[in-house]
Amino acid sequence: MFLKLFRKPRTSSDRSRSDPADYLATYRATGDLAVLGELYEQHMDLVYAVCFNYLRDEDEAKDAVMSLFEQLVTDLRRHEVQHFGPWLHSVARNYCLMQLRKNQAHPKATLVTGVGADMDDEPIMRLSADDDDLSDLEDDLTLMESCLQTLPPEQQTCLTLFYLERKTYTEVADLTGYDLKKVKSYLQNGRRNLKICMHK
Repeated sequence: MFLKLFRKPRTSSDRSRSDPADYLATYRATGDLAVLGELYEQHMDLVYAVCFNYLRDEDEAKDAVMSLFEQLVTDLRRHEVQHFGPWLHSVARNYCLMQLRKNQAHPKATLVTGVGADMDDEPIMRLSADDDDLSDLEDDLTLMESCLQTLPPEQQTCLTLFYLERKTYTEVADLTGYDLKKVKSYLQNGRRNLKICMHK
């Protein structure tokens, strides 16, 4: 993608840099777009998924991914970010909500609540374009993020990977090191706990 324009040959120090905090510290100190581009590329699938879920258009989602990178170029020089992944998710969400306002689009977010439903292909939030109150969407998403933070780390991690980053059961198991049955259990329990929290 466009980020390859900023690529430079990787040095041994680059290869040893794996913590987002290391990338951010280096970028803040040097302003090197190659460093920021490498970090952003690691999260681009998630950013694209978030943007597509809101905008419901492939080209608009791709444009949003590019625009968000340009926004990060300045934002990350001004602000210290402690947890890059969740912060980036919120930035992408807010950007898309602003775009929807500009386009006078009104998507609706609905929590999937079917008891015993097959979770393989169900997103936590379903978006459609027939709601006339965008503020309700913002409230629901903010509540969902807050409730997600209250879950045990295992459930939080599995939900984030499965629903937000669109990983399969097997991929979640590989990434976390959890047994496949554990992954399914964490997802089922986490999804139930998330709904309980949101319905309080």
